[in-house]
Amino acid sequence: MHRESVESEALASVGYEPRQRVLEIEFHSGEIYRYFEVPPELHVDLMRADSVGHFFAEHIRNAGFDVEHVGADDE
Repeated sequence: MHRESVESEALASVGYEPRQRVLEIEFHSGEIYRYFEVPPELHVDLMRADSVGHFFAEHIRNAGFDVEHVGADDE
C-alpha cells in the first residue's frame, strides 16, 4: 500500500485503500498497523487535521476498529 508522509511527532506516514477501507499507519519507530473498515471520510479528516497525531489518537486508535500489527518497516 502506498503511504504519504505526514508531519507528526508520532506518525511517519499514512496510507488508505478505499475499496477495502483499510487505513495503514506507520510510526516513526517503524512499526506499521492496519485498521479495518475505516470510512473514507475519516481518512480525509485525518489527512486534513491540524495535528495528525492528535486526530489519530482521538478518532482512530481506540475507536474500536479491528487492527493488525503488520510489523516494522525494516522487517
